[in-house]
Amino acid sequence: MQERDARAADADPRGIVDQPDAARAQPVQRGVDDGHLVGDVVQPRPALGEETADRRVVGERLQQLDVVLADVEQDRLDALRRHRLTVHDAHAVCVLVHGDRRVEVGDGDADVVDAPEHRSESRLDLVRIALVANPASGGGLDPAPLVRAMSERGAEVAVFDCATDDIKRAAAVSPDRLVVAGGDGTIGPVADLAGRLDVPLAVIPGGTANDFARATGLPLDPIDAAELAVSGTTLRRFELGRLGDGRAFVNVASAGLASVAARRAVPLKPRLGAVAYGVGAVRAAATAAPLRCAVRADGATVYEGDAWQVILAVTGAFGAGSGIAAADPSDGVLDVAILPAGSRLGLARRAWGMKRHTIAEQRGVEHHRGAVVAVELVPGTEFNADGELRDTGLERVTVEPDAYALVVT
Repeated sequence: MQERDARAADADPRGIVDQPDAARAQPVQRGVDDGHLVGDVVQPRPALGEETADRRVVGERLQQLDVVLADVEQDRLDALRRHRLTVHDAHAVCVLVHGDRRVEVGDGDADVVDAPEHRSESRLDLVRIALVANPASGGGLDPAPLVRAMSERGAEVAVFDCATDDIKRAAAVSPDRLVVAGGDGTIGPVADLAGRLDVPLAVIPGGTANDFARATGLPLDPIDAAELAVSGTTLRRFELGRLGDGRAFVNVASAGLASVAARRAVPLKPRLGAVAYGVGAVRAAATAAPLRCAVRADGATVYEGDAWQVILAVTGAFGAGSGIAAADPSDGVLDVAILPAGSRLGLARRAWGMKRHTIAEQRGVEHHRGAVVAVELVPGTEFNADGELRDTGLERVTVEPDAYALVVT
């Protein structure tokens, strides 16, 4: 972009740039001169009949105005925080992104242009994303199309496996956002890390059931979810459930028929997909025995005896479409639904309540809430936490309110 006389006529006064004496974006981090990246900031010429006002971007009262770089869309708020420009405090904070790659501060006082020839000098305008992907989810997850979709939306993506050590390594890249791609069982540990890093979490559903995405209204199409991971601007804060061994979960931890059904569904998933959960549930209902348990909520014993199922809910979603509508993942407590043992014929009604998400309101179902819930089981009894089978951790389950921020739109 050639330098030009600021007094000369211009067909588009919003795009006056590159005056060497104009105020420049100040280098705020990493020792980089942002002036070469975003162009110079100059003042608009006055309207006819008006005298030129001194509208230099230096004054006694200054504030920091975030400036988005040119190839970032209007709603990409993360990028707004990456570069800061000192401007007069009377300026409005409206940013418009134009198709000709110009970014205008929409008060008519100053324009910023990131010329194409400048963009090659730095990648600071890119949103840094750490993508944690589970290659085993959904019968095989390929992160390459997801990386491509996010890169096209203005992201710099580093990919990590879902193993515990790899998830920890994701923190080392200082991401602007953490993105997890996989099944429901992959989400909890990454949400835990996002909360500790205080960065937004985005979820790309790649499993068989994808109950978390359904419960939170996220796109079920992986590419759509990948694009939202970069451009989404609306965050919602959620709680995390935490098992006694420290493992985080986002949906439910459930013992009884749910774990038996999950076990029966495993070999069926490659052929039947989400339908495998329904088939597994039918088989479990026909053959499984009730479970001996004792349940305490906030120190008080709320149930003791045989039960078909005990469910500790955060979002309350499970089983490829089943759920507990009474569960609120932002209320700071766990919802506990206990299905007392009874006739097998009665299980059909319970199954209908789960599919309609009204199980907690059914007659005969115990519904309690607590910040600390303890479930005593016969040692070695399996249970299901976000679709993952485990045998320890229900002896003390806690909830961490306001644990992480999820990108929702």
